[in-house]
Amino acid sequence: MSMSENRGNAVGAGAPAPLDGMRSADRAAHRRRSLAVTALAALGLAALSVAGTRAALAPHLNALEAQAAAARAETRDALSGMVELEQELERLRTVSEFSAEYDIPADLAEVIHAAALHENLEPRFAFQLVAIESGFRQRAISPVGAIGYAQVMPATAAWLEPGVTVDDLFDRDTNLQIGFRYLRMLLDQYGDARLALLAYNRGPGVVSAMVSRGEDPANGYARQILGTE
Repeated sequence: MSMSENRGNAVGAGAPAPLDGMRSADRAAHRRRSLAVTALAALGLAALSVAGTRAALAPHLNALEAQAAAARAETRDALSGMVELEQELERLRTVSEFSAEYDIPADLAEVIHAAALHENLEPRFAFQLVAIESGFRQRAISPVGAIGYAQVMPATAAWLEPGVTVDDLFDRDTNLQIGFRYLRMLLDQYGDARLALLAYNRGPGVVSAMVSRGEDPANGYARQILGTE
């Protein structure tokens, strides 16, 4: 038998070249065509025209796209839920640390933390203010009549929130809300934490008058809260 006859018997007349003899790109294209033919055959579409195949495949593609969209939405929701959970865990961890550091009940620490964030105050700043002002005593009253956790003066409270009473200032949430709101206003007014704290302690009239005369209103109060003055 001649060499050409051997070669013809091995390959077969008109038979496609075996995969082992193809380049990698050709093999990949061959596999894709084979998979496509198999898929079309499974759907009963192998004998349809291109236009017919498109029309027949449309419902399947639409269904797959709908499933993919639903999967993407579920993934987004899961990621969003994970972020929210991590944020809540971080909040609880922070509240727990403040509760332990200042030796106060966790519910009080949580309310102070929430009130500080609501008024855009740095939480540690707020905790230290309450520690210095009242020692975390809800019914603390100063010699000049300042009341509660944040030692709010009744006149200041009535100016900030008309209708509030002295009894209202013994309420934990009301006292912290008004006290922190007042401090936020002073921070915005002076643009300086030290002067804002001194105004909170001594009154903005006193502080502004001293500053206008070129005097330093420092009395040690700001240092107790900020660590420097």
